[in-house]
Amino acid sequence: MPAVLVHGVPETPALWKALRSHLKRGDVVTPQLPGFGCPRPDGFMATKEEYADWLVGEVEKAAADGAVDLVGHDWGGGLTVRLVSTRPELVRSWVSDAAGIGDVDFEWHQFAKTWQTPDEGEAFFAEQAQAPVEQRAAMFLSLGIPEGDALEMVKAGDDVMSDSILRLYRSAVDVGKEWGPDFKDIAAPGMVLIPSADPFLSAASARAGAEGAGAKVVELDGVGHWWMVQDPQRGAAVLKEFWASL
Repeated sequence: MPAVLVHGVPETPALWKALRSHLKRGDVVTPQLPGFGCPRPDGFMATKEEYADWLVGEVEKAAADGAVDLVGHDWGGGLTVRLVSTRPELVRSWVSDAAGIGDVDFEWHQFAKTWQTPDEGEAFFAEQAQAPVEQRAAMFLSLGIPEGDALEMVKAGDDVMSDSILRLYRSAVDVGKEWGPDFKDIAAPGMVLIPSADPFLSAASARAGAEGAGAKVVELDGVGHWWMVQDPQRGAAVLKEFWASL
């Protein structure tokens, strides 16, 4: 019964490296979102629905011998919300730090709104591409990401990732209204993580999503959006405790 850890934006599976070392499981799978440090398949338009279908395919492969323990961060957490809403039989359990996407009143953060705006989103990434690596990494450092992880994230970014981000966010302007109604009474046990210092995701929406889905809520005090690199030992302990309770 593998654990499937799904990264978000603007990330690659390298995000999970430190946390995996503390999980001490030999059955961890970390799929890579198309376009995020890798090519996109021909015809893949990078919409939220295509990414949701992609994740179903990845979990079906991992779940060949049974259901998985699914963990999603950021957009990986949003895709987790969608998968357990539509294909709950694929998971033994699920964890998301982006359960707010399943709240019908969900509202995007300011970066997302910029990326969703034609021309503004393109200008944002064009400016980022012109900035030195150290300058781009400084924003991640200010959010509590260790220097090595921040530099790795920045260096993984390219035009394909930027374009994928724009396409994904522009397909998801009304994601709460579109996906929220299905995120109800999820049969598989779920846990919603709420990092106290997350500047991007709304705690109120996360709680609303968790309540509708019937999931437990765990607050992660003192860490932010990238909790798995800020305190990987603690993050792993929370996951292991949840899995042990099943």
